[in-house]
Amino acid sequence: MDSTMPTEINVISLNCWGLKYISKWRNERLVEIGKRIASADPVPQIVGLQECWTQKDYQCIRKATKNILPYGKFYHSGIFGGGLAILSKWPIEESSMVRYPLNGRPTAFFRGDWYVGKGVACARIRYGAGLKDVVEVFTTHLHAPYEKEPHDSYICHRTAQAWEIAKLMRGAAERGHLVLGLGDFNMIPMSLAHKLVSTHAPVRDIWMLLHPDSSLGAAEDPVEKARRRPIPTADINILENGTTCDSVLNTWRWNKGQQKLVGLNRPVIEVPGDRIDIAAKRLDYIFASTGFDPARPEQGGWIVKSAKVGMLFRHPDLGCSLSDHFSVECTLIHTRSIEEEGPKRREEDDLAVDRGAFLQSPATSEFRAPHSQLNHNAPNYLPVSTYDEILAMVKKYQQREQKQRRLRLGHFVGSVVISIGCFVAVWWIPRNFVAFILMLFSSLGLAAGVIDGLIGGLFVGSEIRALKEFEWEICNARAAAGGEANILQEGIKDW
Repeated sequence: MDSTMPTEINVISLNCWGLKYISKWRNERLVEIGKRIASADPVPQIVGLQECWTQKDYQCIRKATKNILPYGKFYHSGIFGGGLAILSKWPIEESSMVRYPLNGRPTAFFRGDWYVGKGVACARIRYGAGLKDVVEVFTTHLHAPYEKEPHDSYICHRTAQAWEIAKLMRGAAERGHLVLGLGDFNMIPMSLAHKLVSTHAPVRDIWMLLHPDSSLGAAEDPVEKARRRPIPTADINILENGTTCDSVLNTWRWNKGQQKLVGLNRPVIEVPGDRIDIAAKRLDYIFASTGFDPARPEQGGWIVKSAKVGMLFRHPDLGCSLSDHFSVECTLIHTRSIEEEGPKRREEDDLAVDRGAFLQSPATSEFRAPHSQLNHNAPNYLPVSTYDEILAMVKKYQQREQKQRRLRLGHFVGSVVISIGCFVAVWWIPRNFVAFILMLFSSLGLAAGVIDGLIGGLFVGSEIRALKEFEWEICNARAAAGGEANILQEGIKDW
């Protein structure tokens, strides 16, 4: 193996919770996050960040990590920025920011998902001189859930976004590159969005590879209650279930009374690891494929060696958690490095199997063909019933949006009629103050109507068209899953 080629790639994904004007102690925490990344063990080569909203915070992290991660990209998107960044040990050859077609609603300004222009930060990173010595990194932050599934009014957005990033990762894998999908996906394992990513892209959820029996949600969620498992402790959630959000160990998930006990020059409040942890869930993921070429098996590929939840530290002065999420971290190892190891090292690797470091033994033929762990070269499909569920969800949301469009356009027409009526009435009003009130009411009403009309005519229209594209692609996948691939055609109309 080329001595300049890396034998391991260490990866970190972290939601920094760096909302400007909203996140408490934002700059102090992100400065410390930079320091912790720089001192991480093992040393990371690739880092994906979410909710890093400001250039100032990004530059603080870059300054702290420049010795180990000299390359980086801060991605610009939307009105307020997408909050995404990628740091790398190796040069970034190409980068792009791909916006999601379905991306929240502008009327939900208090949530902000639409205004930040959520999408996928893409980076093509070269780690070696070979043609295929490339890792394509995709970092994202899917639309937040504001209600419990399946009643979440944004589940259609998040599912469509998962479909979009799956297509991007599939394209990268088809180019024969190592693929990493990092981010806060705001989904629980085996949800619709999770199934789409792990089935329609040749990637795997690295945590489920090493912990196939890990939880499918918080202990209080119906999907997890149905498994009839004991309520986990904080330690079990961190070590076995990979929970990164809503942990009792995270100070930002405490109640307001408890959070008041945290601050400068205050004693650190330790939470025992055996504390019952009923709300913790896994929302942050690393998806990976191997870059394995079945036509050239001698080239080998990448496999998952280990995974862990990280960034459990507290801020040294403030005593608070560094973010309201913990990080997810993993180490990938190349099969060629194992092939070239001596018998003693292979024995050590076999022992690592007993500790759960590898999914399969390095001594087996399955392990030597890394596609058995990560790579899916044949097309994979979900059960037809799953596509039917997605299509029913899309149909329901389309009906909602069509109704919204009619109401908003109706409001616009009504405001125009009322405004004209007010202008006519002014001619017949003898009192100036009454005329002023009518003019003010007319102006404000017309302005609100115009805004609603623009939202209904432009935004909702655009969203309905995006829904039609998503529906078409899911219909096509459903046909393929039923053995009818490539039979769908657009209807031909006589104009």
